Amino acid sequence: MDVLSDAVAAMRAGRPHSSRTVNSGPWGYRFAPDKGAGFHVVVQGTAWLIPPDDDAAPVELRAGDVVLLAHGTGHGLAGHPGNPLVDVLPLPDGTWPTEPHRKPAAPDETLLLCGSYQLSRTRAHPLLTELPPFVHLSARAGAHTRLRAAVDLLGAELADPQPGSHALVPALLDTLLLLLLRTWWLSECPDRTTGWSAALGDPAVLAALRAIHADPARSWTVEELGAEGGLSRAAFARRFTTLVGRPPLAYLTWWRMTTAGRLLRTDDAPLRTVARRAGYTSEFAFAKAFRREYGMPPGQYRRRAG
Repeated sequence: MDVLSDAVAAMRAGRPHSSRTVNSGPWGYRFAPDKGAGFHVVVQGTAWLIPPDDDAAPVELRAGDVVLLAHGTGHGLAGHPGNPLVDVLPLPDGTWPTEPHRKPAAPDETLLLCGSYQLSRTRAHPLLTELPPFVHLSARAGAHTRLRAAVDLLGAELADPQPGSHALVPALLDTLLLLLLRTWWLSECPDRTTGWSAALGDPAVLAALRAIHADPARSWTVEELGAEGGLSRAAFARRFTTLVGRPPLAYLTWWRMTTAGRLLRTDDAPLRTVARRAGYTSEFAFAKAFRREYGMPPGQYRRRAG
């Protein structure tokens, strides 16, 4: 797997949800803070994103615009900044309310696609934690064609469910999240000279990250990781540490423990198997390292997660 896919997979928890709404008149919604992440797509009409901070200016969203709230920030969404906001209350199963009859939108109405992702913040990957509170991707002519295709497919499934939609919609939501993140990091991030945007754009660092994520159990050395990108040990170590925020082997250890935590939450494999997949030949050494990272032994962590 690649770095972006792994980062999302490590944080994913539960099934994503989405809704489709047609809005007219002085409409407005208030979304409470959430542990996961959310998005809004303006398919038709216009809307205003209202940040929770009274000093922050509302942001106009036009048809085709997408906004991602990677940190579950509370916010409002309305047809006009001055409209009253009605609280959006999740249903008992955690999903958002949606229209029962899915009527088409009239020319003067606003059609929205909204969704949420359940994410675990216990081992949040820095690739996601570095994102701003609001990622706004505007609909420019010819831009983000793959993102637009995913939005169109999701909208069609929500507007007119067909056999298989129950499985298709979550898959499309996962696709949409990855495309949102990739579009931001590779083309929209305002500062692409530092941090993870620069790391993903640096061939040598990206080659090392791909090697780590492809085989975290391997006993990598700094020299070997540098060779993946064609750099000397010293030059690679400096560049990797500057862009990623931690030295290569420290990141390798962090990712191994993150991988182990995910396996313990989602897989019933024996601890010795988890230890081996995390790069430890000794179950005792793995348990010691895991306790140092998580503050509890792996068996206890698995029981709590279950």
